[in-house]
Amino acid sequence: MSQPPAISTPSMAAAGTTSVAARLPRLDRFLPVWIVSAMAAGIGLGRLAPGLNRALNHVQLAGTSLPIAVGLLVMMYPVLAKVRYGEMNRVTSDRRLLIPSLALNWIIGPALMFTLAWLLLPDLPAYRTGLIIVGLARCIAMVLIWNDLACGDGTAAAVLVAINSLFQIVAFAGLGYFYLKLLPGWLGLTTTTVQVSMWPIARSVLIFLGIPLAAGWATRAIGERTRGREWYEARFLPRIGPLALYGLLFTIVILFALQGNAISHHPFDVARIALPLLCYFAIMWTGSFALGRSLHLSYPRTATLAFTAAGNNFELAIAVAIGTFGVTSGQALAGVVGPLIEVPALVGLVYVSLWARRRFFPEDARRT
Repeated sequence: MSQPPAISTPSMAAAGTTSVAARLPRLDRFLPVWIVSAMAAGIGLGRLAPGLNRALNHVQLAGTSLPIAVGLLVMMYPVLAKVRYGEMNRVTSDRRLLIPSLALNWIIGPALMFTLAWLLLPDLPAYRTGLIIVGLARCIAMVLIWNDLACGDGTAAAVLVAINSLFQIVAFAGLGYFYLKLLPGWLGLTTTTVQVSMWPIARSVLIFLGIPLAAGWATRAIGERTRGREWYEARFLPRIGPLALYGLLFTIVILFALQGNAISHHPFDVARIALPLLCYFAIMWTGSFALGRSLHLSYPRTATLAFTAAGNNFELAIAVAIGTFGVTSGQALAGVVGPLIEVPALVGLVYVSLWARRRFFPEDARRT
């Protein structure tokens, strides 16, 4: 499927020549540096101002700190404004993409996180439960950024995220009962009960996906109707493109500031929680990318399949853990460690994906 002209990203630098890289904006060329700096700044803020945690969490939107919510919405808007909504039928009719994506997200992903949590955290039931909840919450936000940076199929990502959102509303509570109560009971393991209603999940989806999706669709519809597609994609999209990365960096600073104190006071616990998460991201992404290639999907759709399978909705997982077990619980700590590990892990996988494009999809790489 044809893609709109790409907003300049570090992926272009990875795929192109040195002269192309030299023409990229500084924000794009040094994205890993900015992300590491944002993480360090957030941790520093959290340690230097312990009261900042309470201040940032004082006002919330759908159970998420308002500054983080704003960062997520700003981050997602430019990505969803790029989507060619009139071409979505090409994605929904592609069973080679849709069926594997559903299986990876709702069968393989939760089962893998359940297995890793029990194998690597057998003596830490609170952290284990928190990670299982993370595995059940499929990503509806940051995955669009990772997919965009890796030159994935933006339209396909929007469709898969929307489908995952619908499944999340109807399936999250049932899967929570299965993986925390039913399956452990069958296996003779410790069981846990989590009560989750559909409305908080639906509210999260409506806010964090519905608002930027509606804004992106309206922007494209109005822009193309008034100025034409060529102007919209060649002039307008490059102007709003940097907002996605600014929103990402802002979100990272706030996210790490919220948890800087916990990280510094529980470094060993963070390391224990990080191990199964790193294994999860590596296995899910690598397996999904290999599956996409074996199904002869194009590189953009292979990358989209991999990133939508590997990402998780940590906002939902944290809200469920806090609502069920309390803000100071081990389950909540496991949830908040999730995005702290996901950010550097999936940024790294963006560059792995771009290397794999040059290695396994040379024709696609030459067209970029």
